[in-house]
Amino acid sequence: MNSATNLARGRSIATQPLSRNFSLRETKELIQDLFAPKPLLYWADFLMTLSVAYGFAALYIMAPPFSLIQVATFLVSGAALFRVGTFIHEIVHMSGRTMVGFRCAWNVACGVPLLMHSLLYSNHLDHHNPRKHGTPADGEYLPLASAPTRETVLYFAQVPVLPLLAVVRFLVLVPLSFLHPFLRRWLLERWSSYAINPYYRRAIPPTEPQRLWIALDGVCFLWLVVILILVLKGLLTWTMVGLFYCLSTYALGLNWVRNLAAHRYANMGGEMTFAEQVEESINIVRNSLVTLLLFPVGLRYHGLHHLFPSLPYHALGEAHRRLMNALPEDSPYRRTCCPGFFTALRDLLRGARVAEKRGDDAMRLWRSANAKI
Repeated sequence: MNSATNLARGRSIATQPLSRNFSLRETKELIQDLFAPKPLLYWADFLMTLSVAYGFAALYIMAPPFSLIQVATFLVSGAALFRVGTFIHEIVHMSGRTMVGFRCAWNVACGVPLLMHSLLYSNHLDHHNPRKHGTPADGEYLPLASAPTRETVLYFAQVPVLPLLAVVRFLVLVPLSFLHPFLRRWLLERWSSYAINPYYRRAIPPTEPQRLWIALDGVCFLWLVVILILVLKGLLTWTMVGLFYCLSTYALGLNWVRNLAAHRYANMGGEMTFAEQVEESINIVRNSLVTLLLFPVGLRYHGLHHLFPSLPYHALGEAHRRLMNALPEDSPYRRTCCPGFFTALRDLLRGARVAEKRGDDAMRLWRSANAKI
């Protein structure tokens, strides 16, 4: 697609109506002053959360096995690791030279040690591509509400496997990928996306930062080599490694649970209009402990995020308030609002049960798309 076509599509989306009275451009004017990120807030939030995550992780690993202290520190550190990890979502939406120091610090302190450097989430931009959202070409979408309930079970079955696959990727596949360009391309297409869609194949753009990929992959490889050496020398034990595996699986599991309330997941695989994409996304509007735990760093306003992906997380609450006060009753944006996580989960499972009774299985399209690759 050439630049002129991209520009035309951008103009088309910008002028699409959010109701009979409001276009997207007019809606953006309501919150125009909220788009500037506040670096100090980012840094303070990140560093405090990181300190809690690693501090309590150390206490968890050193605590007596199965003690109350170990259970408590496990729960706290896992939740904090989940929270600090979600800053990857903010980083992926930062363009150009925006907060370069913060992005580097996050990768050094979090991305590399947790084997989730920020380039591994560049596939998220496909999720915002108007032609890919909600289709098999979207790495962050599965039609769970239009498929049998077993697909939701299989969705969760990925969680305990993914930390192990990350180790295999960096420790084995990364060094092997430099033996031949084909292997390197295969790695970047099929093993380089943190996505929920196991059938997803990442398209490598012409502007791919190859040197940065090599640098971050190489540092993660060296990190694992150091850990392996420490274990072999007896400075770390396999028990410690196992404990951290449990911690990372718990943190990842929280994200997997949270993700069930990001969208309706009812699309059958065809392209959606912009208004349909907005309506299909969810804003969690009820303040509760569950909302605080499962939707950190602005993730509760996922519908709003799909309207304005570059809006920083600290501005989402105020932006949502302004839109709800200003937009008319017929605005699709209002239909993104969901009282809480359990309401969204109930609706998803209800849709899955209906699909099961009807014999519908939208996942067939996802599987067939993978078979063609």
